This record gives sequence, structure tokens and C-alpha cells, in this order.
Amino acid sequence: MPNDTEILHMLFDTALNAALPDGKFNGCLPPKPKGRTIVLGAGKASARMAAAFEEAWGRDGGTCEGLVVTRYGHAVPARSIEIVEASHPVPDEAGLQAAGRILALARTAGPDDLVVCLISGGASALLSLPAEGVTLADKQAINRALLKSGAPIGEMNLVRKSLSAIKGGRLAASIGQAQLVTYLISDVPGDDPSSIGSGPTIPEPVDPDAALAILRKYGIAVPAPIVEAIRSNAVREVPAGGAVHMLATPKMALDAAAAKARELGLTPLILGDALEGEAREVGRVMAGIARSVLMHGEPAQAPCVLLSGGETTVTVRGQGRGGRNAEFLLSLALALKDQGRVAAIACDTDGIDGSEDNAGAWFDGTLFESARAKGIDLEAHLDGNDAYTAFAHLGRLVVTGPTLTNVNDFRCILIRP
Repeated sequence: MPNDTEILHMLFDTALNAALPDGKFNGCLPPKPKGRTIVLGAGKASARMAAAFEEAWGRDGGTCEGLVVTRYGHAVPARSIEIVEASHPVPDEAGLQAAGRILALARTAGPDDLVVCLISGGASALLSLPAEGVTLADKQAINRALLKSGAPIGEMNLVRKSLSAIKGGRLAASIGQAQLVTYLISDVPGDDPSSIGSGPTIPEPVDPDAALAILRKYGIAVPAPIVEAIRSNAVREVPAGGAVHMLATPKMALDAAAAKARELGLTPLILGDALEGEAREVGRVMAGIARSVLMHGEPAQAPCVLLSGGETTVTVRGQGRGGRNAEFLLSLALALKDQGRVAAIACDTDGIDGSEDNAGAWFDGTLFESARAKGIDLEAHLDGNDAYTAFAHLGRLVVTGPTLTNVNDFRCILIRP
């Protein structure tokens, strides 16, 4: 029987495998068109999606062409679809050039052509084609401010759409009469297609006043020309959309982990796939649920695992090397107060927790003993948004490298009798 640490990593790996696009196109491919099949895409999982689509499309002789942009280090080999890399989470010139090329390629589609769009989390930053009157530097500055503000991903993406020439259904509007099919890997709470990658192919009217209200809400000042650009970029007429298929979602990943837990003799309880809020506050709430299991056997009997997904946020106040999953985990551990019957793991399924090199972190019943032995003040690290450093010193980071998928955060709390 694997130990607690091995179980935590096993359940995380199971969730990751369930979120990969491989084999997911079977049964949801459109008919072959008379003309070209043009594949366009963006996101941290888009290169793996492109390779999987090529394999499925080519089984009966189908051919395709196209361009996909992914994060640096996330490219995979593809036969006929060009894969380029750009910066995430802050856009760069490479993303700007890729987005321009993708929009130009979409405009070449004719009525006999099929346009296939592959979108996953990260597309918002990677498709960085500013609206008229907005520069790349403007978008970078606003994006950095939003990342530090603690704004939830839905609000961030609404602002991004208001600054974009390609998001919020604008890519769909550019393909004219061609057939459009969109495949998504969801990294947003609720799996709203218009929020995944800021919905470049999902028709949606964008209210400029709502975007400006979000910027005011978080105290992000923008110059008058940017305000005017946001107002001028409003979508007045909603373009036609196409078929949408969801290849992987947070719930699919949690269901796979739950099934694996049952195989290991553990009772799984999925607390939700769309949990949001401040990472440290969510950690305290989860600690309360864990204590209820230990004291009352509710809402589940130990041995059990509490599983959850979604995307927490961190309002940055300290100068540490944070990451929302590491911050959640450290808050959880401190709220449990050296409870030796609990182990936990929290990771971003894209392999990057915040802006560091780890997917997340884990702890078991020896955490506080190890911290005392090394003179590590866990509370001080939490206060300084420095959970990464604490777990690094304790050898409890989870480092996966690029996972080539992205279904948001995976949290697992293992509780023993």
C-alpha cells in the first residue's frame, strides 16, 4: 500500500492524465470540408491539442494547416500545424505577432473551408493583439496590475477582451462564411466558454463600462486615451458562432481522482470544481471541514480525501515567492495546528503555480516537526506571501514542468482515522 505522500502524488497524476487532450477528439470531429481545414489555437495546452487533433483528423486521410501559439516551453512536435511560443502571463512581442498572423489566416477562410479553433487557459495573454489605440506596453502594464490586484479570472478576462482586437468573439467574426468548430480545455470556474481564453470564438457583447468599473474597483488608473480605446472597441453586433466541444474540464479531472481514491480504499468527497476566493481564506475553510471529519466523521468518514478545484486568488502584500496553491496549502496547514492525521497537496494543473517553477506543494504529518528542526517560521512565510520559499526549504515543492494541459487548480486533503 502506498504511503500518504505517494497517494497524494498519485491522485494528482491521475487528474492530470484525465485532462490531457489525447483521444478526446474521437466522436466529436466535424465532416471533412470541400476546401481547406485551417487550425488556429492558443493556450498552454494548445500545442498538445494540435498534435492530438492532427492524429485524429489524419486517421482517414484528412489534412490540415494552421498556426497555434503556446507558452514558452510548452511546444510539442506537429506535422502540418505551425507551433510558436510566446510569453505568459504578461504578453510580449512574440504573442503580438502570433495573434496578428492568426487573425490574418482566419480572414483567408472561404465558404468551403473549415476553421478549427483550439483554445485553453493562457490564450488571453498569448493572443495579445491590442485594440486600435492600445499598445502592447499598455496591455502589459494593465495585465501586471490585474495580476497583483487579486481580481478573479472572470473580471481579468473581461478587461482583456475590452483591450483586444481578437478576443470576445472577434476571431469568429473574422472567418466570414467558413464553418467554425471550437474545442476547449476549461480552466475557469463554471466552464463558461466565453471566459476560457477570453472567448476569441465565442460571440459576446462586451460592455466597456463594465471593464472600466473593474479597473476602478481595483484602483488601476489608466490614461484617458486607453479609456477612449476601450469605449471605441465595444462589440455592437454579435457575430455568428459555431459548434463548441469541451475536451477537458476541472470536474473531469476531479472525477478521475475520485475513482482512483476508491481503488485505494479511500472515500472521496468532491467539494466543488469552481471554488474561488483568497487562497489563505479558502485554506482556513478547508481546515474547518477537515477538523469536522476528524471530530465527527462528517461530511465524510476517514479514511477519506477531500477533493476540490477552481482558482483562488492572492492579494499580494509581501515580497515573497508565493503561488496561490502554495499559499492555500500553508494556510491550511497552519489552521490545522500540527494535526498529524492530515496530508494534502495543492497544484496548478498547468505545472506553474503563479510565476514560479513549481506546480504547487504538498505536506504530511511531519511538516511542523521538519519546520521546527530547520528553524522555519511558517506563519512569517505566510504573512509575507512567501509559501514557495518555505516549502522549497522543506523539500515539499511539486515540480512537474509543463504538463501541456490546464484545468485549473487541484486540491486534495487526505485524512486518516
